[in-house]
Amino acid sequence: MDTGRQRTRSGIVHTIPAGTRRRVLVVAILASFVSFLDGTVVNVALPAIADELGGPGAAGLALQQWVVDAYLITLGSFILVAGSLSDVYGRRRVLAIGLGGFALASVLCALAPTGPVLVLARALQGVAGALLVPSSLALIISTFEGEAQGRAIGRWTAWTGTAMIVGPFIGGGLVDLISWRWVFWINLPVVILTLAMLRDVPASDARTGRHIDVPGATLAAVGLAATVFGLIEAMWWMIAAGVALLAAFLWWERRSPDPMLPLHLFAARNFAWGNLATVGVYGALAFGGFILTLFLQQVAGYSATAAGVAQLPATLAMLTLSTWFGTLAARHGARWFMTVGPVVSGTGYLLMLSIDADATYVAQVLPGLLVFGLGLAITVAPLTAAILGAVPADDAGIASAVNNAVARVAGLVVIALAGVITGGVLDVLTFHRALLVTAALLVAGGVVSMLGIRDPNPGTRSTSTVTETA
Repeated sequence: MDTGRQRTRSGIVHTIPAGTRRRVLVVAILASFVSFLDGTVVNVALPAIADELGGPGAAGLALQQWVVDAYLITLGSFILVAGSLSDVYGRRRVLAIGLGGFALASVLCALAPTGPVLVLARALQGVAGALLVPSSLALIISTFEGEAQGRAIGRWTAWTGTAMIVGPFIGGGLVDLISWRWVFWINLPVVILTLAMLRDVPASDARTGRHIDVPGATLAAVGLAATVFGLIEAMWWMIAAGVALLAAFLWWERRSPDPMLPLHLFAARNFAWGNLATVGVYGALAFGGFILTLFLQQVAGYSATAAGVAQLPATLAMLTLSTWFGTLAARHGARWFMTVGPVVSGTGYLLMLSIDADATYVAQVLPGLLVFGLGLAITVAPLTAAILGAVPADDAGIASAVNNAVARVAGLVVIALAGVITGGVLDVLTFHRALLVTAALLVAGGVVSMLGIRDPNPGTRSTSTVTETA
């Protein structure tokens, strides 16, 4: 029978039945999928939201940025705390709380009567979403080992990464056929299904002797919010205040007895360089999807559904190839996958420079999206595996939280700069400028990986048992 092994913190090794491993993987995918999906599903709904709740010109763009960034601010801030929570209170319990909170916040988003209420609801949604990703990925790390772990991470990244790309397709159909509010109602059935399956996932041991870093969480959240607010509203004193608070956050984390951001993790070379590569790759991924979706609707005249369907080829590439590349990276090392993949994705965005105001799909949009999707499939699973494989398995929860926080913060900062990059006006010229920024970020991620990532020797590559089941 196909089984895995699990060593608890007491050192006792148990076998994990194949059925349990499959259930853990499905739960981890669903819990993360809904969080990632909501990060992008609203992109195609932004014009409709601005029409109903926003205003003309710059005011409408500011609301669109805040609907995206309010979610990313709290997600990026509290995802670090969530890593500690999952270790202190157990991953299954934290997942259940996060799923329930995400459902309630989604209802508030769907019912929001004004722009400020929607932004507040999105911020609450980000807090709940932060509880989902670290615990779900830590479940995989603690349940699978060796090449099986590489395949599992590949499947996880394929589906969760796909959520970031398929979101515009799902959202577009809902906006055109019903209302933008349904991009939030659709979260409820996914949450209910995940909660039902979670009941049969074994509970993990809580880690005693740890505390929640409340001062660190406060400094990170307020610092990020101030910085992003300053970037969106062009208030330089607010940016300076935010940067000062983030510096205070790092100062505190160095001195805290139980920090939510354990800086010692960055002593591991692949963890440090992998997170630096993440800044470029995920900053580009968030900004590229944001700006492409807006351009196709607001300039090229695509419907919300058409704008979503247009991006499906990249989704199919992720679904088809991510598991394969995850397995290859587990076997041969992640360095060259992380080097080549972002460069291929960046080439895809450069191909989109042929897009004009008509955005002819087959000739101008599709080729770039296909190349982008191929590069993303090459990149994501090896990137995740390299970062998490660089730290002890007991730190899988917080390591996953740190990497996901880096990814979300990178995305929110680049999106906050959308007004600076486009000058507050979206047309063909500013769209091309945004494409160049996106491609440059991706290529930078590949160069960082080439310079910094190191593969273990084949004879020393770890196949050791990972710790703690769900």
